[in-house]
Amino acid sequence: MSLSGKPVELREHLLGFTLSVVSKMIFKEKYFGDKEDKSVLDMDEMREIVREWFVLNGAFNIGDWIPWVEFLDLQGYGKKMRALRRKMDGFCDYVIDDHLERRGEGENDFVDVLLQIEDGVQFTRDCVKALIMNLLVGATDTSAGTIEWVMLELLRHPRVMEKAKAELNSVTGRNRWVEEHDMAQLPYIYAVIMETLRLHPIATLLAPHCAIGDCNVAGYNVSKGTLVLVNAWSIGRDPDSWDAPEEFLPERFIGKDIEFITGSNFAVLPFGSGRRRCPGMNLALKTVPTTLANLLHGFELKLEEGIRVEDISMEEQYGLTTIPKHPLSLIMEPTLPSYLY
Repeated sequence: MSLSGKPVELREHLLGFTLSVVSKMIFKEKYFGDKEDKSVLDMDEMREIVREWFVLNGAFNIGDWIPWVEFLDLQGYGKKMRALRRKMDGFCDYVIDDHLERRGEGENDFVDVLLQIEDGVQFTRDCVKALIMNLLVGATDTSAGTIEWVMLELLRHPRVMEKAKAELNSVTGRNRWVEEHDMAQLPYIYAVIMETLRLHPIATLLAPHCAIGDCNVAGYNVSKGTLVLVNAWSIGRDPDSWDAPEEFLPERFIGKDIEFITGSNFAVLPFGSGRRRCPGMNLALKTVPTTLANLLHGFELKLEEGIRVEDISMEEQYGLTTIPKHPLSLIMEPTLPSYLY
Protein backbone atom coordinates (compact mmCIF):
# COMPACT_ATOMS: atom_id res chain seq x y z
CA MET A 1 0.00 0.00 0.00
CA SER A 2 2.95 2.34 0.68
CA LEU A 3 3.88 2.18 -3.03
CA SER A 4 0.42 3.23 -4.20
CA GLY A 5 0.62 5.91 -6.86
CA LYS A 6 4.40 5.60 -7.20
CA PRO A 7 6.24 4.02 -10.15
CA VAL A 8 7.20 0.42 -9.37
CA GLU A 9 9.84 -1.60 -11.22
CA LEU A 10 7.90 -4.83 -11.40
CA ARG A 11 10.83 -7.15 -12.13
CA GLU A 12 12.47 -6.69 -8.73
CA HIS A 13 9.24 -7.49 -6.89
CA LEU A 14 8.47 -10.48 -9.11
CA LEU A 15 11.95 -11.93 -8.57
CA GLY A 16 11.58 -11.50 -4.82
CA PHE A 17 8.16 -13.13 -4.86
CA THR A 18 9.17 -16.14 -6.95
CA LEU A 19 12.33 -16.59 -4.85
CA SER A 20 10.19 -16.68 -1.71
CA VAL A 21 7.75 -19.20 -3.19
CA VAL A 22 10.45 -21.57 -4.42
CA SER A 23 12.59 -21.30 -1.28
CA LYS A 24 9.56 -22.03 0.91
CA MET A 25 9.06 -25.26 -1.05
CA ILE A 26 12.72 -26.30 -0.93
CA PHE A 27 13.94 -25.11 2.46
CA LYS A 28 10.95 -24.59 4.76
CA GLU A 29 13.17 -22.12 6.66
CA LYS A 30 13.96 -18.54 5.63
CA TYR A 31 17.59 -18.26 4.52
CA PHE A 32 17.42 -14.85 2.88
CA GLY A 33 15.32 -11.75 3.37
CA ASP A 34 15.74 -8.04 4.00
CA LYS A 35 18.98 -6.48 5.19
CA GLU A 36 17.71 -6.26 8.77
CA ASP A 37 16.93 -9.99 8.88
CA LYS A 38 19.50 -12.44 10.22
CA SER A 39 19.60 -14.22 6.88
CA VAL A 40 22.56 -15.80 5.11
CA LEU A 41 21.91 -13.57 2.10
CA ASP A 42 19.63 -10.59 1.83
CA MET A 43 17.03 -10.56 -0.94
CA ASP A 44 18.98 -8.04 -3.04
CA GLU A 45 22.06 -10.28 -3.03
CA MET A 46 20.02 -13.32 -4.01
CA ARG A 47 18.27 -11.46 -6.82
CA GLU A 48 21.64 -10.34 -8.17
CA ILE A 49 22.98 -13.91 -8.03
CA VAL A 50 19.99 -15.19 -9.99
CA ARG A 51 20.29 -12.42 -12.56
CA GLU A 52 24.04 -12.89 -13.03
CA TRP A 53 23.68 -16.69 -13.25
CA PHE A 54 21.34 -16.39 -16.22
CA VAL A 55 23.40 -13.70 -17.97
CA LEU A 56 26.69 -15.61 -17.66
CA ASN A 57 25.25 -18.99 -18.63
CA GLY A 58 23.67 -17.48 -21.73
CA ALA A 59 26.60 -15.31 -22.80
CA PHE A 60 28.58 -16.04 -25.96
CA ASN A 61 31.87 -17.44 -24.68
CA ILE A 62 34.66 -17.74 -27.25
CA GLY A 63 36.20 -20.60 -25.25
CA ASP A 64 33.10 -22.75 -25.83
CA TRP A 65 33.72 -22.67 -29.59
CA ILE A 66 37.53 -22.44 -29.72
CA PRO A 67 38.60 -24.80 -26.89
CA TRP A 68 42.32 -24.09 -27.16
CA VAL A 69 41.83 -20.44 -26.06
CA GLU A 70 39.49 -21.30 -23.16
CA PHE A 71 42.28 -21.12 -20.56
CA LEU A 72 42.90 -17.48 -21.52
CA ASP A 73 39.38 -16.48 -20.38
CA LEU A 74 39.46 -13.63 -22.90
CA GLN A 75 36.08 -12.19 -21.88
CA GLY A 76 36.45 -12.76 -18.14
CA TYR A 77 33.36 -14.99 -17.95
CA GLY A 78 35.28 -17.83 -16.30
CA LYS A 79 36.44 -15.59 -13.45
CA LYS A 80 32.92 -14.26 -12.93
CA MET A 81 31.42 -17.78 -12.94
CA ARG A 82 33.95 -19.00 -10.37
CA ALA A 83 33.12 -16.06 -8.09
CA LEU A 84 29.41 -16.73 -8.52
CA ARG A 85 29.89 -20.41 -7.77
CA ARG A 86 31.73 -19.59 -4.53
CA LYS A 87 28.77 -17.49 -3.36
CA MET A 88 26.23 -20.18 -4.17
CA ASP A 89 28.49 -22.92 -2.81
CA GLY A 90 28.80 -21.17 0.54
CA PHE A 91 25.05 -20.61 0.69
CA CYS A 92 24.28 -24.27 -0.10
CA ASP A 93 26.85 -25.52 2.43
CA TYR A 94 25.19 -23.44 5.14
CA VAL A 95 21.73 -24.75 4.21
CA ILE A 96 22.88 -28.39 4.19
CA ASP A 97 24.77 -28.09 7.51
CA ASP A 98 21.75 -26.42 9.10
CA HIS A 99 19.50 -29.26 7.92
CA LEU A 100 21.92 -31.90 9.22
CA GLU A 101 21.96 -30.23 12.65
CA ARG A 102 18.15 -30.15 12.78
CA ARG A 103 17.61 -33.61 11.29
CA GLY A 104 14.54 -35.26 12.79
CA GLU A 105 12.97 -32.02 13.97
CA GLY A 106 9.56 -31.30 12.45
CA GLU A 107 8.44 -32.18 8.95
CA ASN A 108 10.95 -32.90 6.22
CA ASP A 109 11.44 -30.46 3.37
CA PHE A 110 13.00 -31.10 -0.04
CA VAL A 111 16.58 -30.74 1.23
CA ASP A 112 15.90 -33.28 4.00
CA VAL A 113 14.68 -35.75 1.37
CA LEU A 114 17.81 -35.20 -0.74
CA LEU A 115 20.02 -35.80 2.29
CA GLN A 116 18.18 -39.05 3.04
CA ILE A 117 18.84 -40.18 -0.53
CA GLU A 118 22.50 -39.21 -0.13
CA ASP A 119 22.79 -41.61 2.82
CA GLY A 120 21.66 -44.63 0.81
CA VAL A 121 23.03 -44.27 -2.72
CA GLN A 122 25.91 -42.82 -4.71
CA PHE A 123 24.61 -39.29 -4.26
CA THR A 124 27.26 -36.86 -3.11
CA ARG A 125 27.05 -33.57 -1.26
CA ASP A 126 27.94 -31.82 -4.52
CA CYS A 127 24.91 -33.48 -6.17
CA VAL A 128 22.67 -32.12 -3.41
CA LYS A 129 24.13 -28.64 -3.82
CA ALA A 130 23.71 -28.76 -7.60
CA LEU A 131 20.04 -29.70 -7.27
CA ILE A 132 19.41 -26.93 -4.73
CA MET A 133 21.04 -24.37 -7.04
CA ASN A 134 19.17 -25.59 -10.12
CA LEU A 135 15.80 -25.55 -8.38
CA LEU A 136 16.31 -22.20 -6.69
CA VAL A 137 17.71 -20.36 -9.70
CA GLY A 138 15.92 -22.15 -12.53
CA ALA A 139 12.39 -21.58 -11.25
CA THR A 140 12.85 -17.93 -10.31
CA ASP A 141 13.92 -15.81 -13.30
CA THR A 142 11.81 -17.85 -15.73
CA SER A 143 8.51 -17.30 -13.91
CA ALA A 144 9.24 -13.64 -13.17
CA GLY A 145 10.21 -13.02 -16.81
CA THR A 146 7.04 -14.67 -18.11
CA ILE A 147 4.81 -12.53 -15.88
CA GLU A 148 6.65 -9.39 -17.01
CA TRP A 149 6.03 -10.28 -20.68
CA VAL A 150 2.33 -10.82 -19.92
CA MET A 151 2.07 -7.43 -18.23
CA LEU A 152 3.78 -5.70 -21.16
CA GLU A 153 1.33 -7.26 -23.63
CA LEU A 154 -1.66 -6.35 -21.46
CA LEU A 155 -0.55 -2.73 -21.17
CA ARG A 156 -0.21 -2.62 -24.96
CA HIS A 157 -3.67 -4.15 -25.39
CA PRO A 158 -6.12 -2.48 -22.93
CA ARG A 159 -9.07 -4.38 -24.45
CA VAL A 160 -7.50 -7.69 -23.43
CA MET A 161 -6.73 -6.42 -19.93
CA GLU A 162 -10.31 -5.25 -19.37
CA LYS A 163 -11.68 -8.57 -20.61
CA ALA A 164 -9.40 -10.46 -18.21
CA LYS A 165 -10.43 -8.20 -15.30
CA ALA A 166 -14.11 -8.71 -16.12
CA GLU A 167 -13.64 -12.47 -15.98
CA LEU A 168 -11.91 -12.20 -12.60
CA ASN A 169 -14.67 -9.99 -11.18
CA SER A 170 -17.39 -12.38 -12.33
CA VAL A 171 -15.69 -15.38 -10.73
CA THR A 172 -14.31 -13.96 -7.46
CA GLY A 173 -16.25 -10.76 -6.81
CA ARG A 174 -14.58 -7.70 -5.27
CA ASN A 175 -14.11 -8.78 -1.66
CA ARG A 176 -11.37 -11.39 -1.80
CA TRP A 177 -8.20 -12.44 -3.58
CA VAL A 178 -8.11 -15.07 -6.32
CA GLU A 179 -7.48 -18.54 -4.90
CA GLU A 180 -6.23 -21.72 -6.53
CA HIS A 181 -9.69 -23.29 -6.74
CA ASP A 182 -10.87 -20.31 -8.83
CA MET A 183 -8.38 -20.94 -11.62
CA ALA A 184 -10.41 -23.64 -13.37
CA GLN A 185 -13.10 -21.00 -14.00
CA LEU A 186 -10.70 -18.51 -15.61
CA PRO A 187 -10.16 -19.71 -19.20
CA TYR A 188 -9.37 -16.24 -20.52
CA ILE A 189 -6.54 -15.77 -18.00
CA TYR A 190 -5.02 -19.03 -19.24
CA ALA A 191 -5.55 -17.93 -22.86
CA VAL A 192 -3.62 -14.71 -22.14
CA ILE A 193 -0.74 -16.71 -20.66
CA MET A 194 -0.67 -19.22 -23.52
CA GLU A 195 -0.66 -16.44 -26.12
CA THR A 196 2.20 -14.72 -24.26
CA LEU A 197 4.22 -17.94 -24.17
CA ARG A 198 3.61 -18.39 -27.90
CA LEU A 199 5.06 -14.96 -28.68
CA HIS A 200 7.63 -14.79 -25.87
CA PRO A 201 8.93 -18.25 -24.88
CA ILE A 202 11.23 -17.54 -21.97
CA ALA A 203 13.75 -20.18 -23.15
CA THR A 204 13.91 -19.16 -26.80
CA LEU A 205 16.12 -22.08 -27.91
CA LEU A 206 14.95 -24.53 -25.21
CA ALA A 207 17.57 -26.84 -23.69
CA PRO A 208 20.33 -28.02 -26.05
CA HIS A 209 19.85 -31.52 -27.44
CA CYS A 210 22.38 -33.98 -28.84
CA ALA A 211 21.66 -36.58 -31.54
CA ILE A 212 22.28 -40.04 -30.06
CA GLY A 213 22.54 -41.59 -33.53
CA ASP A 214 22.64 -40.78 -37.22
CA CYS A 215 19.17 -39.82 -38.43
CA ASN A 216 17.27 -37.96 -41.13
CA VAL A 217 14.84 -35.21 -40.12
CA ALA A 218 12.64 -33.64 -42.80
CA GLY A 219 15.26 -34.41 -45.45
CA TYR A 220 18.22 -33.21 -43.38
CA ASN A 221 20.94 -35.69 -42.40
CA VAL A 222 21.86 -35.27 -38.73
CA SER A 223 25.01 -37.04 -37.60
CA LYS A 224 25.45 -38.69 -34.22
CA GLY A 225 26.76 -36.20 -31.64
CA THR A 226 25.35 -33.14 -33.41
CA LEU A 227 24.25 -30.33 -31.08
CA VAL A 228 20.62 -29.54 -31.87
CA LEU A 229 18.88 -26.30 -30.85
CA VAL A 230 15.10 -25.96 -31.22
CA ASN A 231 13.95 -22.40 -31.97
CA ALA A 232 10.71 -22.15 -29.96
CA TRP A 233 10.46 -18.42 -30.79
CA SER A 234 10.23 -19.09 -34.54
CA ILE A 235 7.90 -22.06 -34.10
CA GLY A 236 5.40 -19.92 -32.20
CA ARG A 237 5.40 -17.28 -34.96
CA ASP A 238 5.23 -19.64 -37.94
CA PRO A 239 2.61 -18.29 -40.43
CA ASP A 240 1.98 -21.85 -41.63
CA SER A 241 0.65 -22.73 -38.17
CA TRP A 242 -0.89 -19.46 -36.98
CA ASP A 243 -3.17 -16.80 -38.45
CA ALA A 244 -1.78 -13.29 -37.87
CA PRO A 245 1.20 -14.77 -35.97
CA GLU A 246 2.64 -11.39 -34.90
CA GLU A 247 -0.60 -10.21 -33.30
CA PHE A 248 -1.47 -10.70 -29.63
CA LEU A 249 -4.82 -12.55 -29.76
CA PRO A 250 -5.57 -14.64 -26.64
CA GLU A 251 -8.92 -15.62 -28.18
CA ARG A 252 -7.08 -18.09 -30.42
CA PHE A 253 -6.57 -20.29 -27.34
CA ILE A 254 -10.16 -20.20 -26.05
CA GLY A 255 -11.44 -23.78 -25.94
CA LYS A 256 -7.91 -25.19 -25.73
CA ASP A 257 -6.73 -26.80 -22.51
CA ILE A 258 -3.45 -25.73 -20.92
CA GLU A 259 -2.04 -29.10 -22.06
CA PHE A 260 -1.98 -27.60 -25.57
CA ILE A 261 1.29 -25.78 -24.74
CA THR A 262 2.99 -28.52 -22.71
CA GLY A 263 4.51 -30.37 -25.64
CA SER A 264 1.54 -32.21 -27.12
CA ASN A 265 1.27 -29.78 -30.05
CA PHE A 266 4.41 -28.91 -31.98
CA ALA A 267 3.01 -25.57 -33.18
CA VAL A 268 3.88 -24.05 -29.81
CA LEU A 269 6.67 -25.37 -27.57
CA PRO A 270 7.48 -22.94 -24.74
CA PHE A 271 8.46 -25.85 -22.45
CA GLY A 272 9.84 -28.23 -25.07
CA SER A 273 8.46 -31.75 -25.42
CA GLY A 274 9.12 -35.32 -24.39
CA ARG A 275 11.49 -36.43 -21.65
CA ARG A 276 13.69 -33.34 -22.02
CA ARG A 277 10.93 -30.79 -21.57
CA CYS A 278 11.20 -28.20 -18.81
CA PRO A 279 11.23 -29.95 -15.39
CA GLY A 280 9.71 -26.84 -13.78
CA MET A 281 6.74 -26.70 -16.15
CA ASN A 282 4.11 -27.81 -13.63
CA LEU A 283 5.39 -25.33 -11.04
CA ALA A 284 5.31 -22.51 -13.60
CA LEU A 285 1.76 -23.37 -14.64
CA LYS A 286 0.69 -23.02 -11.01
CA THR A 287 2.59 -19.91 -9.95
CA VAL A 288 2.34 -17.78 -13.11
CA PRO A 289 -1.49 -17.92 -13.56
CA THR A 290 -2.30 -17.33 -9.88
CA THR A 291 0.23 -14.50 -9.58
CA LEU A 292 -1.04 -12.81 -12.74
CA ALA A 293 -4.68 -13.23 -11.70
CA ASN A 294 -4.09 -11.57 -8.34
CA LEU A 295 -2.07 -8.70 -9.82
CA LEU A 296 -4.88 -7.94 -12.26
CA HIS A 297 -7.62 -8.45 -9.69
CA GLY A 298 -6.06 -6.43 -6.88
CA PHE A 299 -4.54 -3.48 -8.73
CA GLU A 300 -5.24 -0.89 -11.37
CA LEU A 301 -2.15 -1.00 -13.58
CA LYS A 302 -1.14 2.20 -15.35
CA LEU A 303 1.87 3.52 -17.23
CA GLU A 304 3.89 6.34 -15.72
CA GLU A 305 2.74 9.86 -16.54
CA GLY A 306 3.93 10.93 -19.97
CA ILE A 307 4.46 7.36 -21.21
CA ARG A 308 2.20 6.29 -24.07
CA VAL A 309 1.27 2.75 -25.09
CA GLU A 310 3.30 3.33 -28.27
CA ASP A 311 6.38 4.02 -26.11
CA ILE A 312 6.38 0.56 -24.50
CA SER A 313 9.55 -1.26 -25.55
CA MET A 314 9.26 -4.93 -26.49
CA GLU A 315 12.98 -5.25 -27.16
CA GLU A 316 14.43 -8.52 -25.92
CA GLN A 317 17.51 -9.20 -23.82
CA TYR A 318 19.07 -12.49 -24.80
CA GLY A 319 20.80 -14.84 -22.43
CA LEU A 320 19.96 -18.26 -21.06
CA THR A 321 16.46 -16.79 -20.92
CA THR A 322 14.89 -14.07 -23.06
CA ILE A 323 13.47 -11.29 -20.91
CA PRO A 324 12.42 -7.69 -21.67
CA LYS A 325 15.56 -5.59 -22.21
CA HIS A 326 14.02 -2.61 -20.42
CA PRO A 327 12.44 -3.45 -17.02
CA LEU A 328 8.76 -2.57 -16.85
CA SER A 329 7.95 0.38 -14.59
CA LEU A 330 4.29 1.06 -13.85
CA ILE A 331 1.91 2.54 -11.29
CA MET A 332 -0.16 0.10 -9.23
CA GLU A 333 -3.27 1.41 -7.48
CA PRO A 334 -5.05 -0.98 -5.03
CA THR A 335 -8.64 -1.68 -6.06
CA LEU A 336 -9.87 -4.16 -3.43
CA PRO A 337 -11.01 -3.27 0.11
CA SER A 338 -8.07 -1.97 2.18
CA TYR A 339 -8.29 -4.76 4.78
CA LEU A 340 -7.16 -7.28 2.14
CA TYR A 341 -3.72 -5.68 1.69
